[in-house]
Amino acid sequence: MSEARDRLDAPASGAGLDLREAERYCRRMARREARNFYWGFVSLPAEQRTAIYALYDFARQVDDVADSAGPGRGDGAGAGLKAALGRHRARAREAAAGRWSDPVTMVLAGAMRRYAIPESELQALIDGVEMDLTRSRYATWQELEAYCRLVASTIGRMCVRIFGFDDDAALERADELGIALQLTNILRDVREDGRMGRIYLPREDLERFDVAEQGLLGAEPGPGWEALIEFEVGRAGRYFASGLGVCQLIPHRSAACVRTMAGIYRRILGMVERDPRLPLERRASLSPAAKLAVMARSWARI
Repeated sequence: MSEARDRLDAPASGAGLDLREAERYCRRMARREARNFYWGFVSLPAEQRTAIYALYDFARQVDDVADSAGPGRGDGAGAGLKAALGRHRARAREAAAGRWSDPVTMVLAGAMRRYAIPESELQALIDGVEMDLTRSRYATWQELEAYCRLVASTIGRMCVRIFGFDDDAALERADELGIALQLTNILRDVREDGRMGRIYLPREDLERFDVAEQGLLGAEPGPGWEALIEFEVGRAGRYFASGLGVCQLIPHRSAACVRTMAGIYRRILGMVERDPRLPLERRASLSPAAKLAVMARSWARI
């Protein structure tokens, strides 16, 4: 677990923490960690932007627990990781009750009250991350989709609550966009996940395209790999097409945020589509100039 991410510094603890100091802490952490999403955050009004920072930071701290769970860890380590998630569950309960012990939950507590974010959605996010401690394979798309809904769609729902909406369809579209983003993450991170002993792509899809797990882990998945990537990219594209309908159901500046984040991820998905072997070799990413171009196009539609 990254000490820089997980540590709750001295100013972060105790009842005397200043709200403005906590907000600056959340902004700095989001700017450091949210290398793609931060480009979307900047289009939001200040109050919403601060709330999104705290939500992202909490999710990042929770996800760091799963990222620290690599292959070959013993039962003792697994128990420690589950205990770490238990502490995050307690932080979520405290924030929902208007209490805090660190800068992230201080700001998050205010956001949960102001935007009616239910604790159950934070707990569902932790449920999804906990799955990474107990399983490293998914047999079917239905199983993987359920995981995506926990770790990504729940965040989308909470973001929409911060953005504001009048039609509950906005939550459904956020669910679908979350799946699109998470599936893009999975395709982008094939190599990194493989090094941790994880294969998220459904076993039924691997078998359909004659891609062996060991070959995939060894970066030699066989001739069916390109067809598998085409299939998964198409699936992600369909979720993007439906999920981006949320932009019609939220305020214009919030829609610019969503279009920026989704636009960056769609560009990454396009890189994988054009070069299916890229995820086996390195992590696809956009340059700052390319991200700025996506953001500019999104802002131009406000």
